[in-house]
Amino acid sequence: VNDAPALSRANIGVAMGSGTDVAKEISSMIVADDNFSSIVSGVEEGRFAYDNVRKVIYLLISTGAAEIILFFASVLAGLPLPLLAVQLLWLNLVTNGIQDVALAFEGGEPGAMKRKPRKTDEKIFNPQMVNQTLVSGFAIGVTAFISWYWLIKNQIMDEASARNIILLLMVLMQNFHVFNCRSESTSAFKVPLSRNYILIMGVMLAQGIHILSLFLPFMQKILYVKAVTFTEWSIVLLIAAIILIVMEIFKIINNYFKLRCIHPFKENNK
Repeated sequence: VNDAPALSRANIGVAMGSGTDVAKEISSMIVADDNFSSIVSGVEEGRFAYDNVRKVIYLLISTGAAEIILFFASVLAGLPLPLLAVQLLWLNLVTNGIQDVALAFEGGEPGAMKRKPRKTDEKIFNPQMVNQTLVSGFAIGVTAFISWYWLIKNQIMDEASARNIILLLMVLMQNFHVFNCRSESTSAFKVPLSRNYILIMGVMLAQGIHILSLFLPFMQKILYVKAVTFTEWSIVLLIAAIILIVMEIFKIINNYFKLRCIHPFKENNK
């Protein structure tokens, strides 16, 4: 006789567009086309959007944490600051900024609708997000610090040249890491590039802008950078690839424990 009480008690009350005014008034959602399958499509799009928000936050927080680790470790070790203020601004706004925007266009992952619904009180920073952010941020920050420490302590090059290398290393590691962020469980090598061509172009653009800055005189003066040799490029590229290896290992371990319903960071959890 009256579906309003049921709709009000439901977690999410859904009314049809052709329904009564009372039903539509009390509902949380109204399906305008009167098609129940539209609800499924809406839930799927909602999951895709939520996943992309997590991916962008993951990239932002992990790279920011890496920079904090790099600076704190350098200060504690009595080393000069690894990056100048203008270099840090360049890293965050130009290279990292392009990646963040491009990552938001990531296509939905297969199997999103097979996942169990999230708990209503679950936060974005759940154990999965916290663990992957800490691991990736620590890996990037420590890798950059060890490189900075080695260049300065062994007097491989002067401070300005060493900062130029560290800035290039951070740019490359962020460009590698954005591919880790495309999926929280699937290997970066198994996620099709066709799912997000905008991201591919964004990474190429971010890296291209930085390469261009190494050769343009006025950019060299602003950022205190200079062109690097092929040997230096090769070494920095290999070091930057460490973040891919670390996160691939993390995903393997994390997926292993997920399959067995065991939290990897808690003992005696059955």
